[in-house]
Amino acid sequence: MAFLDFLFRKKENSVLGVDVGSSSLKVVQLRKEGGKAVLETYGELALGPYAGGDIGQATNLSPEQITEALKDLLRESKVTATNCGVSVPFSRSLLTLVELPYRKDPQEQKTVVELEARKYVPVPVSEVQLDWFVVPKANPQEEKGERKTVDVLIVAVHNDELALLQSVIAGAKLSSSFYEIEIFSTIRAVVDEPVKPVMVIDIGAGSTKIYVVEHGVVALSHSLNAGSQDITHAISVSGGMSISSAEAMKKEKGMNDGESSKVVFARIFSEARRVLIQYETAHRKSVSSIVLTGGGGVTKSLGSYAKDFFSIDVRIADPFEKTAYPAFMRSVLEEIGPEFAVAVGLALRELEER
Repeated sequence: MAFLDFLFRKKENSVLGVDVGSSSLKVVQLRKEGGKAVLETYGELALGPYAGGDIGQATNLSPEQITEALKDLLRESKVTATNCGVSVPFSRSLLTLVELPYRKDPQEQKTVVELEARKYVPVPVSEVQLDWFVVPKANPQEEKGERKTVDVLIVAVHNDELALLQSVIAGAKLSSSFYEIEIFSTIRAVVDEPVKPVMVIDIGAGSTKIYVVEHGVVALSHSLNAGSQDITHAISVSGGMSISSAEAMKKEKGMNDGESSKVVFARIFSEARRVLIQYETAHRKSVSSIVLTGGGGVTKSLGSYAKDFFSIDVRIADPFEKTAYPAFMRSVLEEIGPEFAVAVGLALRELEER
């Protein structure tokens, strides 16, 4: 979903994806060469220290603090591109799939959607940027006969959130061509199945996003108030160590740190299984696979644990697979890939729109 597109931008060969998360900033710079997306540079910077806290902890920084952190990251990562796409946090947006009366006339349909959207947006419509998308029927046979309803994906982002992001991007001397809710960026980077339903479990610092994607559209979404900082805290308590040491152990050992992290992951996966059953019951179809993404301790060992838990195909997100890079970087990019799904997805869209 695009908001506040800029009409005039400098022409550059390289583009940038900027992921503004609660615990860290991530950037990915790509260029197109021979029809392929080529990875030029990437980087991540923890925001915890900017708030006087620990690495891996969710923060609530001012626009000025985020701007300074982003400038530091751009410098350290040797970013040269200025044109970018920027992520909007899922927690600061509204996303809902609704069934509405169908109108043949596009203008009438637009009026129906905008009137109905008021029922789902908890604040005055004047306070948000509103976008919507008519979901095509999966089976063309369903289009036959007199169509009475249409499925519409309604998206709203509060003006205050967009203003904050615009301030950060301008302060870092970047030019944003679009702002996109992070789950759409993730889908572009890690979901390749064009037809069958796929569940994405995105483990962030303070929360976990669980959603089902079908035909490229979010059919069901859910957020759980548990994430990687809960895993770090559990390791810290059980091991009698500092938060920073626990964060380092989580990244180094993943699920092999003992039982402490399994308790948190079990809670996350139990909720995801509930959402999965809810979807399959309502839609009378099976979820074909699960993709694990996010920076919250998503490792190969977690993938093995998840396969046993769900008993269906589970894979770890590998967004860099959609880019070209030197072979010697393969193992590193595979390991950090889940953390960079949003930034890669943003940069890929920026390339597509060239």
